[in-house]
Formats: sequence, C-alpha cells, structure tokens
Amino acid sequence: MTRTTASDVIVVGGGLFGAFTGLFLARAGLRVTLLEKGQVGAQASATNFGNLRLHGRSARQYPLSIRAQELWEAYETLTGEGCEIIRTGHLYFAGGPRGETQLRKDVETATRFGVESQLLEGRALRDRFGFLSPRIRLAAFSPRSAVANPRLSTPPVARALARAGGTVIEGCEIAGFELTASGFAVTSADGRRFEAPKLVNAAGAWAGKLAEQAGEPVPMFSAGPPQFVTEPLPHRLPPSVHMVEGDVIVRQIARGNIIFSGYPRTHSLPSGEFTHVPPAKTLRGMRELVDCIPMLARAEIIRVWSGVEGYLPDMLPVIGASTTTPGLFHAFGGSGGGFQIAPAVGESLAALVRGEAPPVDVAGYGIDRFTEDSEVSEKIHLEFDK
Repeated sequence: MTRTTASDVIVVGGGLFGAFTGLFLARAGLRVTLLEKGQVGAQASATNFGNLRLHGRSARQYPLSIRAQELWEAYETLTGEGCEIIRTGHLYFAGGPRGETQLRKDVETATRFGVESQLLEGRALRDRFGFLSPRIRLAAFSPRSAVANPRLSTPPVARALARAGGTVIEGCEIAGFELTASGFAVTSADGRRFEAPKLVNAAGAWAGKLAEQAGEPVPMFSAGPPQFVTEPLPHRLPPSVHMVEGDVIVRQIARGNIIFSGYPRTHSLPSGEFTHVPPAKTLRGMRELVDCIPMLARAEIIRVWSGVEGYLPDMLPVIGASTTTPGLFHAFGGSGGGFQIAPAVGESLAALVRGEAPPVDVAGYGIDRFTEDSEVSEKIHLEFDK
C-alpha cells in the first residue's frame, strides 16, 4: 500500500526559490513539505557566482532586488547560520564604447530607485581602483552590494524550514501530479505520494515539465556560464568586479582564490543534467580577465565548472499563481540573476500562497506573459552561444 504524506503546501524544488518560499510559509504556521530530486541547493543555487549586486539590473527588477538585499542582510537572523556574506561593494566597468553607454543608463536607473551607484572615470577611477587596465575609462561602484558563498547558502534555509516545522525530503524526484478533490497529489519516481491543497513549482531548470503538465508551457532553456577558480593569491581585489558587457565577472574570496565567471554562456546538454565547459571558453576567459586586470596574468587555474540554470526570453523569472490550475504557484527561471533576488521571491510567493498581498508587486512576472509578440531580451543574442 502506498504511503501518503499530507501537508498544507507541497514545494517542488530545493533551490533557493523553493527553500525560501517554504521557510516563509512554515513561519506563517503552514505545514510544508519540500521535495528535492537530489540534494538541497546542489544545482544552480550552488554553482552560480554568488553575486549580491544591486546596480546594473533591469528596471522592472529593482523593487524585488532591493527587498532581497534587505533579507540577505538579515540572513543570519532568518536562518540562524551564515553563508559568508561580505559587503565588498560591486565595481561595474565598461569594456568599450557600447558598454560605456549602457553603464551611464544603468547608473541613472539605479539612482532613480534609490540605489547608490557612484560613477567614476579618469583620475578618480585610477586612484581608487588602480588594478583595472588603463584602457578602462568608465566604471560605477555600488557600496551596498555584496557577495555570498553559493554552496553554503541554501542548506541553512532548508534547516531553518525544518526547525519551523516543515519537512524536507531529498532524493525525491517527481514523476508528476494529479488533481484531487482537496487539491493535489504529487507522486515521486519511486512511488511515494504527497497530498496538499497548494502546490509550488520551484523546480528550477526542470520546472518547465510541471508547468507543461498544468497546460502552461514556457519557452525556457537551460544553460550555464563558464567559471573557474585560481590558486590562492595575495589579497589585492577588494570589490566584486563585473564588466558591463559580461565577458569578465570576478571576485577574490577570503582564502585568496580568484573566482571568475563570464559570457557567452553555454547551453546545457540535451538531457538538461549538465553544462559542459569547453576549454576554449576557459582560455578566452583567461585572456579577457588579464586584459582587464593585468595583475592576474600569472594566476594558475585549479578548477573549472558551470551550472544548469533556467533562462526565459526576457531574462526575468516566473513568479506567481497558475492561470490554469487553482492552488498551483510558480517560482522559477532566475535567468542568471536568481541568486540575489531569491529571498524576496520566496517571501512574495509565500504571501500569494497564503492569499495575501506580497511585499513586492510581482504582477509583471506571471507565467502567461509569453506570447509570439512578447519581449525578447537583447541579452539572449549577446550572452549565449548560437
């Protein structure tokens, strides 16, 4: 006889979107069961760069991003643990004329939303951030921006969820769901059954399967940026550093290692389980890095990796209620920026699940926004392999 586990809400997906949603629901008194096909926080939430940057974002995303930063700054209070959050500040620089034009627009947008973004050029840039190549003419610095260790970020949220009364089940791949008289029945690949009136689809790059089952297919694809880490080096890179054009994203961690990420991203394997890092991309990244920060010319790379991240055409996530299935809610498709906004995504979605107004308006993130005429971000053409 199949054993059935009952709760108030089932959350499918143990990344940051799902874990934070579950935590806020459990703290509101709901019985939450979180199901993760592998290990909590082992996919995109763990393999990303760890940037908590505030400027250089889409204008549509600023309210969510600002609220998320407040929650990251309260992370230890929320979870009872840390994940190596350091307010390094974020240095955003232009690699060329196109980037300079974009950077000035980004600073204007950040300022409009109350985010401090200090424009630097000429002598002021050289005096403050002399490690940049002399060819770099324009940059902006966001002092409130920070970094975190992505590998340490999700498990504390899941443990806090469990302490709040929730149930976290790892190694539980979902085969599908069905509607019942009282809500939903979710079945795992190994035959376990879970029932609840509400269901949250936070399955990351795999969320499209559940959305499609609900009659809401989305044009999502999986990809990941090439990343590498160097040997430990003397500390000479205080802020997180990011080229507007995306070819160089780099920071130095407490142990001295330099972590690099950059574009173009690579599409994941057809199975969706892995994103290969072509050696040519690592070599290209090394060249771009040294061109922008010459002092790293002799750094030795010790490891390369990538992740499996879900991307949508407008490079924005899906957050909100299903349009076809009452009681179903979606939170997926971080599109390379999901790490920073995750706490606010979870808080806002948890409010919607409870039938309350979210602290941040997420109306523009609905799953029904994709049509033949819907927005396609220019980043799709610039940041991915053909």
